[in-house]
Amino acid sequence: MKALILAGGLGERLRPYTEKVPKPLLEVAGKPILFWQIEWLKKHNVDNIVLAVGYLGEKIEETIGDGSQFGVKVDYSYEREKLGTGGAIKNARSYLEDTKKFFVINGDIITNINLTKLSDKVENGVLGGIAVVPLPSPYGIIKFDETTGVIRSFVEKPKLPDYWINAGIYILKREIFDMLPDKGDIEKTAFPKLAEEKKLIAVPFNDVYWKSVDTHKDIKEAARILKENGVVD
Repeated sequence: MKALILAGGLGERLRPYTEKVPKPLLEVAGKPILFWQIEWLKKHNVDNIVLAVGYLGEKIEETIGDGSQFGVKVDYSYEREKLGTGGAIKNARSYLEDTKKFFVINGDIITNINLTKLSDKVENGVLGGIAVVPLPSPYGIIKFDETTGVIRSFVEKPKLPDYWINAGIYILKREIFDMLPDKGDIEKTAFPKLAEEKKLIAVPFNDVYWKSVDTHKDIKEAARILKENGVVD
């Protein structure tokens, strides 16, 4: 199975860390994000990984190499200009179109989502699947008796089960390439069209950990999540 990791972003909200280190190589709990991702992909029988790189891409290639240190094969698709997520996927077509379907992962995610479950959901008549997770509240909440005002409990940043967000993890069939823009985001181009045609599905994951590392605070939050789930000490 193949996967494309979108690792070309500037990581502007993580400056000054990302002035010399590309965002996917920032460490979370003592290990670069990309290391976490490659190990997670390998657990789900993904042994061929393409890294879509741009900003400081040469540092990523120097660190990851050909993937042999992880027991996988790694190729590199370089962006010479900003292409957006859709353009980046299309730019990597030559590495991916020999497989019936492939994963696409944002290069800033720490998770244990079951990729096999995601892949199995994309069958006849469907061209793509999006992993979705419950929206985490950015705040702690207070539960209280609305009549008396007596506080019952405090809940720290609960998941909001009625709302789901894009986890930045996709399974796509190779037919998707004909729908992708040369430049632009897949979320604004191909996905809305596929949704209209009822060829795109959401695959919910509830009892998992998931964190997108976008800010300085997220680095500590992702490390906390890994510790709480027994992944690190």
